Amino acid sequence: MAIAKAIKEKMEKGSFIRKMFEEGDRLKAIHGPENVFDFSLGNPNLDPPEAVNRELIRILKDPLPALHGYMPNAGYAETRRAVAEFLSREHDLPFSEKEVVMTCGAAGAINVVLKAVLEPGDEVIIPAPYFVEYLFYVDNFQGIPKVVSTSSDFSLDLEAIEKAITGKTKVVLINSPNNPTGRVYDRETIFKLGELLEHKREKEGQVIYLISDEPYRKIVYDGIEVPSIFQACRQAISVTSYSKDLSLPGERIGYLAIHPRLPEKDELAAACTFTNRILGFVNAPALMQRLLPAVQGLTVDIEVYKRRRDLFYEGLSRIGYQSAKPEGAFYLFPRSPIPDDVAFIRVLQEERILAVPGSGFGTPGYFRLAYCTSDEVIERSLPGFERAFAKVK
Repeated sequence: MAIAKAIKEKMEKGSFIRKMFEEGDRLKAIHGPENVFDFSLGNPNLDPPEAVNRELIRILKDPLPALHGYMPNAGYAETRRAVAEFLSREHDLPFSEKEVVMTCGAAGAINVVLKAVLEPGDEVIIPAPYFVEYLFYVDNFQGIPKVVSTSSDFSLDLEAIEKAITGKTKVVLINSPNNPTGRVYDRETIFKLGELLEHKREKEGQVIYLISDEPYRKIVYDGIEVPSIFQACRQAISVTSYSKDLSLPGERIGYLAIHPRLPEKDELAAACTFTNRILGFVNAPALMQRLLPAVQGLTVDIEVYKRRRDLFYEGLSRIGYQSAKPEGAFYLFPRSPIPDDVAFIRVLQEERILAVPGSGFGTPGYFRLAYCTSDEVIERSLPGFERAFAKVK
């Protein structure tokens, strides 16, 4: 066999998101891009804030020496300081550059942390629905994913998490605002989860890290606030990127941040810096790191995503689709009108609508729609959604 058996099996299971993206290219070639309604990939269509472009131009017009050269594997000290200062204000804790490692996006950060903390056979608890790649990330380091259910409204089920904890549990991996549901886990639940993990450490001597994947942290609606995992738990690690809030997904720039009062923070930061190198990332992109100190706290216009959420949610609800109204991110996760979500995705494809089945997120019977697209695409797709709904009813 030309490739590893395990990789061949994983490729066959594949990523539903990428499969839909590729199907979109095929349909667009046949029918024209304007006649295909692609909600498959969370690829922001908003331009970055103008300040991002201005700062990049300034950097390139007056470049520093070795602008594109190597730097310490954790990233430029001045960039990490800028991130730490922002985190200190956001979480009311004394972060320094020592607790920040710049990474190749949030995905890179998750892999860096898991490589640093997992022994073969260690378990990672993952609430479903979950981002499709999590299981692969855990498998990368011979970890064991333990998927647990969430409540009917997709909020965390603390009882299910506690029951899933064993002596081999090393990580609880959460994602809020959640991809694919848009759910923001509330403060009370996050703090109770923190208490559970602190209790395991203090009373039983078991260190379980709470890793929160937060690339959508700034994309929230209706006055909702994303609670601070750092206020809830000392063994908290945040992983994030600028892909969504600054519309820079292709630049692969993000960071991981370790709780400044974690007893083993220095050793963990050193381990993450080392794994950043040996996993082949080496360092986060140099030019993007130079950009970040000037744009901390900036975001794209969140009101645009809110308008699209309302347009899509209300349009689908009128047709008869059932969906929780997203509190953040830019996804809808409606219930499939028929139990077989994959079959319904094929019905939508007949209307040239591309969506992703909930099975890919560990939650069959639903499907995901990414509304980081134009208002016009959403509006023009609604008759197709109505026809698809009628076909299966």
